[in-house]
Amino acid sequence: MDVLDFLDKLDEIDVLFEPIYSADEHVIVAYEVIGEYTNEGITFNITDITYDESIPADIRSEIEQFLVIKAIEAAKDELLQKQVKLFLPCNPNLLMLDFGEKYFQTLKESMDENLLSYIYLVIPEHKFKGEFEQLQHPIRYIKTYGVKVALDNIGSDSNLDQILMLEPAVLKINVSQLNYNAWGAQNHVFTTIQSLAVKIGAALMFDNIQTDYQLHHAWKSGARYFKGVYLQQPSKRFIPIDTLKERFRNECKQFISAEKRLLELKYEEMKKLQRTIATIVEYTKPDSNDVETLLQLANQLENYAFRFYICNDEGFQISPNIVRRNGKWDVEEKAVGKNWSWRPYFLFNIIKLRNDVKGELSSIYSDIETGELTRTYSMALNEHEYLFVDVTYDYLYEHNLVN
Repeated sequence: MDVLDFLDKLDEIDVLFEPIYSADEHVIVAYEVIGEYTNEGITFNITDITYDESIPADIRSEIEQFLVIKAIEAAKDELLQKQVKLFLPCNPNLLMLDFGEKYFQTLKESMDENLLSYIYLVIPEHKFKGEFEQLQHPIRYIKTYGVKVALDNIGSDSNLDQILMLEPAVLKINVSQLNYNAWGAQNHVFTTIQSLAVKIGAALMFDNIQTDYQLHHAWKSGARYFKGVYLQQPSKRFIPIDTLKERFRNECKQFISAEKRLLELKYEEMKKLQRTIATIVEYTKPDSNDVETLLQLANQLENYAFRFYICNDEGFQISPNIVRRNGKWDVEEKAVGKNWSWRPYFLFNIIKLRNDVKGELSSIYSDIETGELTRTYSMALNEHEYLFVDVTYDYLYEHNLVN
């Protein structure tokens, strides 16, 4: 395609609007703008053109500005009447050609200032090639007018510092490449993103949802917004905001029902594990100064744990590590005297165990030494001594306690 010829045919760009649905109301709350151009039977996505560095930057900028203007003109009444939001493409490299002045002027000239709060700039931060601190300045200025930022394609390639700098309102996660195995393998990435979103007050949007499985896991992963062909194809026209409300709500009811069953089973398994370990401990009565009683406890915990130890209420370890390796229990005396109070929530956990909790099973985490996923069961032995039992991955997996 000859780009210079294309500049004479910008009016032939088709603007499509892809509906974005909310998890709370199950209605359309926004549209994301997609630009397409068809030439000799081949359809081009406009963002593929605006990120093609073989094309001069000023031409790509002009194309992007044209798409923005055309989209706003088509969506203006929808924004006014139904108060839906509009997600606009924004190439950060083109934005910085003039520090955002042209893009911002386009917004202000295309719509009333009171509508700017309905605009989200869709920015793939990982594609920006300049000094990120410089990008922060025009973005921050534009945001003072109510414009918001949605960071695109958040994932393992994203830079957490850059995300924090731009203070986005939305983090977009593309799930198109995920399958049953990859979702589990990338679970740490999603957990980190989810935690970050909560801390900075950003909503998660799951993009490119193509199956009910992906919708279910997006919902389960804390997504507030959803979009993709499974829900609705992009269209040149706007549709009633409650188009999928009944279907979406029914699917969510199925998700809720399935999730409640899983959680109830998981809760019962967790309580069973806690009761079992507590009973074994009560029976063996381990003493931090008596290795024989610790090894007796180890033999009883063979099917549940790979390591345990005893700490005092300041987090200092007062027993050796009892660790299972190659089918037998080893005693690690060198662990005595280590302090674990630096671990998040350690001291608060001690206070809970001392006051009103008989035992506590931690969230899933990766063990520092083995790298395997584990949970730690902790309980008070007396007023000043606390037992910590690291549960094997095999046990957690067999009893559906991994996730």
